[in-house]
Amino acid sequence: MMKFKNVKSTFNKGVTIPSLIFIIGTCFLSALYPKPTENILNEIKQFIFVNLNWVYVWAVTLFVIFLVYLLFSKYANIKLGANDSKPEYSFFSWISMLFAAGMGIGLIYFSVAEPMQHYSSEVFADNHYVSRAKQAQLYTFFHWGIHAWAIYGVVGLSLSYFAYRYRLPLSLRSCFYPLLKDKINGKWGNAIDVFALCCTFFGLTTTLGFGVVQISSGLNILHITAENSFTNQVIIVISLISLSVFSAISGVDKGVKILSNINVMGVIILLLFVLILGPTVYLIGSFTDGLGNYINNFFNLTFNTHVYEKNALPWFYDWTILYWAWWISWSPYVGLFIARISKGRTIREFILAVLVLPTLFNFIWMSVFGNSAIWFDLNVANGKLSQMASDPDALMFRFLEYMPLSTLTGFFVIAIIIIFFVTSADSGIFVMNSIATKNAKKSPKWQIVFWGILLAVLSLLLLNAGGLKALQSMTLITALPFSIIVLLFIVSLMKGLIIDQKYYDTNFSASTVPWSGEFWKERLKNIVSFKDNSSVDHFIQVKTKEAFTDLQQEFAANGIDAKINHYENPVRTEIEIHQGVVNNFIYGVENKVKTVSEYMMNEENLPDLDDKKTHYPRSYFGDGREGYDVQYFTKNELISDVLKHYERFLEIVSEERNEMFISSNANQGKE
Repeated sequence: MMKFKNVKSTFNKGVTIPSLIFIIGTCFLSALYPKPTENILNEIKQFIFVNLNWVYVWAVTLFVIFLVYLLFSKYANIKLGANDSKPEYSFFSWISMLFAAGMGIGLIYFSVAEPMQHYSSEVFADNHYVSRAKQAQLYTFFHWGIHAWAIYGVVGLSLSYFAYRYRLPLSLRSCFYPLLKDKINGKWGNAIDVFALCCTFFGLTTTLGFGVVQISSGLNILHITAENSFTNQVIIVISLISLSVFSAISGVDKGVKILSNINVMGVIILLLFVLILGPTVYLIGSFTDGLGNYINNFFNLTFNTHVYEKNALPWFYDWTILYWAWWISWSPYVGLFIARISKGRTIREFILAVLVLPTLFNFIWMSVFGNSAIWFDLNVANGKLSQMASDPDALMFRFLEYMPLSTLTGFFVIAIIIIFFVTSADSGIFVMNSIATKNAKKSPKWQIVFWGILLAVLSLLLLNAGGLKALQSMTLITALPFSIIVLLFIVSLMKGLIIDQKYYDTNFSASTVPWSGEFWKERLKNIVSFKDNSSVDHFIQVKTKEAFTDLQQEFAANGIDAKINHYENPVRTEIEIHQGVVNNFIYGVENKVKTVSEYMMNEENLPDLDDKKTHYPRSYFGDGREGYDVQYFTKNELISDVLKHYERFLEIVSEERNEMFISSNANQGKE
């Protein structure tokens, strides 16, 4: 933690100082010497794209295969958190936030521009216009579909799993714990986080720069501003970054969530407007045709490197490879944010939500806007839209001029871009501060303001000096090493999942089953009666406490220090054995409530019940395994049950393969 005179800070100097030196140094170099820097970085980028494009192709392909495998594997029901953890956000809010963070401004910027650029590209110039329209839709689907979200999915899933399942810090370094063990807390871990912080900052700066240019262009087309000037861009950046900082200070639960929900509603309204008032039948038909075309060509698209089509190679480098590099460079930021909001979801739920739903929405969105633009270009505009394909900043607004209420929809689009800008920036600021502080639970507000000011100043510096393209090249170059890092995430995650599965599948010794027939009459009496809150509290406070007290004394006689913890609201009691190297052993009993079905209450040949709610004492464990009803246990059987779990605990901690799962790191995240 960094300390300044009279200033509180949660910055980690091992991460923050090297990151700031590299970020500020690179931005000033790009601003002071934009052309030479851009030329050098372009040479490096071009070398990578031409000679190492197969790395991107294979990496992205493996990401897709891995997530599909997990979706149908025995690991799919593992939760991102303890077995009894619940999601923090509603499904709609969760999807809205991950969607806004994952695509953001690009969805507006490229929805008309990309299909139109493919449609008018010289690569497809010899094809019939129908074939060109289909190709435009197919490649837009490819670039904005499953492959893009698979990149985010692998990073987000790895972060979520190790942060919430292993209770490690929400940081990229944590994804290497199975491979590096405690080294993640040293220089190796710092290097990984520095890389992530720089990638996040550069990706945000360049993307937000493009967003500012589009807003400025839109305001100019709508005659709000006289010219698309740098002065206007300064006003836009200061206004929007101020809103972003305010939203980030409000926190994920307020600012980010509310804006994301508004954003999703806004894009749905705009989508329906174009679908209903545009060429509706053509759009529905072309979407259906395009979806089938994408499914039929999925594997060909995935593995195609265009090596036999030399005239298509420059297009391949400038589109497919650039997109894979772009998504990979954004994945530290998007993955961290997705992980931050995904606690309590199962792996299957996570993959379906991150991989399938956004992909489907992107396909609908790109079909409606891209195919509408192509239809208008053919039937109304006489080719004017395709002639403007090289001006993507203005293309969305020029397209809307062929729709009813064009001025109103133009303002509406600007409003959506602004909200996308703010949601991308505020979640980005939140993520950067999280990386720089090693996921500190609470940071002073001035740090959020600091990241906002830095983002605004350096974005304007690069916009004014023309250094934005140089920084974009730097961002794309960093994607190559990070693609290798993400592949290592897969290795690490699989190692963790295998250990996880074995850990929770470990059975008890057959000789430790507690029930016997000695107290069968007492048990029958308990079974045919329902418990109220006070009787369960009494069970926990008397019988459970007596059992734990006797056990505590016997542990002490054997040189083991056991502690009894008691809590209220709800009532629960636990016995805890502190461990120095491994996770503490905890066995507890808590008062749980459940709702009884209507037919159970009305059934004559079943126990009587006055209320739909009934209480029961349920066991719980320090490692988050699912507990069970212990209301029929005698005191001695309860002691026996604790001992069987303790025997299991000792058996597990004695095996070297379980080292990372039972590491004392798990105690650090415990509240």
